[in-house]
Amino acid sequence: MEHIEKLSKDELIKLLKVYAKNWLAHDGCWFLAAEEKYGIEAAIELDTKSWNRFAVAEARRIMKEFNIPENGGLKALARAFDYRLYAAINKQEIEWMDDKTMVFRMVECRVQKTRTEKKLAPFPCKSVGMVEFSQFAKAIDPRIQTRCISCPPDPITNTYCAWEFTIGDEKKTY
Repeated sequence: MEHIEKLSKDELIKLLKVYAKNWLAHDGCWFLAAEEKYGIEAAIELDTKSWNRFAVAEARRIMKEFNIPENGGLKALARAFDYRLYAAINKQEIEWMDDKTMVFRMVECRVQKTRTEKKLAPFPCKSVGMVEFSQFAKAIDPRIQTRCISCPPDPITNTYCAWEFTIGDEKKTY
């Protein structure tokens, strides 16, 4: 660990990006191995179960390490998004619709971009993403509701995926 502590800020940022890329590559390798052995439907089912657990663990660690309060609402969620591993390698943005609604967009997605470069169809990540994003949000604040605006297999437009997060007295059902 001593050698890491001696790294410059630029070297630490570079290391963070390497770690994030390695994590994503491992996730992809794991998924491909599951797909090869069990088929795409079973691999997506396993991936969904994995994200159901990982999203909560990731949110809790981020909250602890960056002093993000429990039940901190959408502001806490927006702050936590900045510390996800994805944030180091994907371009993302948040748009506030009002004080009870925000939209998160993945402007650049390393997974989908790589698939496009390899002439592969977009990965149909909507069902997995619904679990991932809703579990992450609920770990930050259980009052937050998540709605998918678009995500593959939906057509990719100016963003790879978009998610609406709301908080308030009335619960939305979709």
